[in-house]
Amino acid sequence: MAAIAKFLAILAVIALASTAQAADPDQFLDWVVTFQNLPLLGTTQRVIAINNQFPGPTIKTTTNNNLHINVTNRLDEPLLFHWNGIQQRRSSWQDGVSGTNCPILPGQSWQYNFQVKDQIGTFFYYPSINFHKAAGGYGGIQIANRVVIAVPFLPPADDFTLLAGDWQLRDYRSSRSRLDKSQGIGRPNVVLMNGKAPYIAGGSNANFEKFTVESGKIYRFRISNVGTAQSLNVRIQSHKLCVVETEGSYTAKTCFDSLDIHLGQSYSVLVTMDQSPADYYIVASTKFSSGSLNGVAILHYQNSNTAASGTIPAGPDPLDVNFSLNQALSIKWNLTTGAARPNPQGSYHYGQIPITRVIQLSSSSVTLNNQARFAINGQSYLTPDTPLKLADFYNIDGVFTRGSMRTSAVGSPVMETSVLELDYKSFVELVFVNPENEIQSWHLDGMSFWVVGFGFNETWSPSSRSKYNLVDAVSRSTTQVYPRGWTAILFSVDNVGMWNIRSQCLRRQYLGQEGYARVFNPENSTRTETWIPQNVLLCGKAIGKTIPGPRMLGIDEIDF
Repeated sequence: MAAIAKFLAILAVIALASTAQAADPDQFLDWVVTFQNLPLLGTTQRVIAINNQFPGPTIKTTTNNNLHINVTNRLDEPLLFHWNGIQQRRSSWQDGVSGTNCPILPGQSWQYNFQVKDQIGTFFYYPSINFHKAAGGYGGIQIANRVVIAVPFLPPADDFTLLAGDWQLRDYRSSRSRLDKSQGIGRPNVVLMNGKAPYIAGGSNANFEKFTVESGKIYRFRISNVGTAQSLNVRIQSHKLCVVETEGSYTAKTCFDSLDIHLGQSYSVLVTMDQSPADYYIVASTKFSSGSLNGVAILHYQNSNTAASGTIPAGPDPLDVNFSLNQALSIKWNLTTGAARPNPQGSYHYGQIPITRVIQLSSSSVTLNNQARFAINGQSYLTPDTPLKLADFYNIDGVFTRGSMRTSAVGSPVMETSVLELDYKSFVELVFVNPENEIQSWHLDGMSFWVVGFGFNETWSPSSRSKYNLVDAVSRSTTQVYPRGWTAILFSVDNVGMWNIRSQCLRRQYLGQEGYARVFNPENSTRTETWIPQNVLLCGKAIGKTIPGPRMLGIDEIDF
C-alpha cells in the first residue's frame, strides 16, 4: 500500500508540473532576416533588418512566458541570434552562439523555443556569428514582472527602448576580411541611436530619433550599448537619469547627470519631465578614446515649439577612469525588493557563501600563425565546425577537451578550443585581469554574477578582497574591466549547460577572445537540463546523428 501511495503521489506531482508548464503563456514571433540598404551620413549602408526593421522589433514579454521565435534566414550567409543576458535556464540549446547551435543556413528557417524565467528587466538580442553585429540585426528585449511581483517604483507614463552604439560606415564584410588579414579596421565613424544618425541643429538630417513626452510625467528609458567597440556616456540635457534596474536586477534608485554604459550592458533609468516645455538633447558619447563621437537624439516635450539648439551638453572627461569607476561602485543592488520571485533580492547573502574555486582570466594580444589574435590566458579560441554542445551530447571525440581552459595566465600562446569545467552548485570567484591600456567588457552566458570589486592601474592579489562589496553589489551578466586593472565577480554555478565567456568587443571576440564553461550534472537529469530539442540542427561531426525522442520526467527526478 505504501508503494502504491508513493506511486500515486508521483503521478500527482507529474500532473501538477505539467499543468503548471501548460499554464505559462506561449508567445509566438516570426522573423524574416534580410539585408536592406540604409541612407546614412551621405552614403548607402547595407544593414541587417528583421521584418524590414532596423533595429529589429522589440521583444516585449513577461517572466515565465514561453517564447517561440521562428527565424527565416534570407541572408546569403549562415546566421545565429543570441539573447544577451537572458539566462536560458536549463537550456543552453537555445543560446544561439557557435558553441551551442549549428547556424541557420541561407534560405532555412529555425525556431528558438525558450522560457524567460527568473528574470525581469532590460536586455537585447543580436546576430552572434560572422561579424554580423557590425551590420545591425539587433533589437531590445523587455521582460515585465508578473502581477504577483511588486515593482519598486510607480508605473511610468511610457517605456522607451534606446539602443545606442558605435558604428562603422565600412561594410561589415570588408572589416571582417581586414581582421582575417591582420589589418586594422580603425575607429567607429558615428554613434547611432536606435539605428539613426545624430540630430544636427539646423542641419539636413531629418531621420534622427525623437522621444515625445508630457510635462510632469515620469518615463522609463531602457538603454543598451549595442555597439562593437566603445563604452558610452549617456545623458539628457537638463534632466537626471535615475538608475532603477540593470540586466535583470533592480538597483537602489540612484540619480546621475550622466551614465557610463559599457559594451553589452543595459540599464533602466527613470526620467522626470520637470523642465520647461522645449526640445532637449539626448547624447551618447564614446569614452576612453581621443576624438569623442556623439550620438544625438531629441527629447521632445509635447506641444513644444522650441527646437534644441546650441552646443550639446558636455559629459565628464572621456578619459577620466576614476569618474567611471566611482559611478560603478555607487550603483547598488536593491535588497528590499523582489525580482522575478516574491522573495527579496537581498535574501541571497552571496557574501556569506564559501568560495569553492578561484579563477583568473587575463586578457592578452598575441600573434599565432603570423596572424594578430586576442586571447584569454594565452589561449585564442578556435571555433570548431561542430558546436560543443552537440559534441558533448553525442560524445564526439576531437572537438574539444574538457577542462582545457587555463585558469591562470601561464603557458605559451596557443590557438585552442578552450573549455572550462565548472562543478554544478559550486560557488566561484572569477577575476578578469586586464594588463592592456584599452578598457574591456566581459560577459558570461547562462548565469548572473555579483560584481564585487574593481581595480584600476593596479594588480589583483588576495589582499584585494578587502575592498570587495559583499553586501549589495549589483547582480548582472556583463562587466567592464578598467585599463591595467581587474574586476572580481562571484557567482553560483546553478545552470547546467555549455555557456559562452566572451569579450563584448566584437573584434576581440571575433579574433579569439572567448571560451566556454561546461556545467555538468552527473545525475543527467532533465530537472536540471532540458532534453535535446527535436528540431535541433546538426552540422560538422554531428551530421547523420539520430535525434532521440523527448526524455520523460523520471521518478528519480521528482523532489519529495
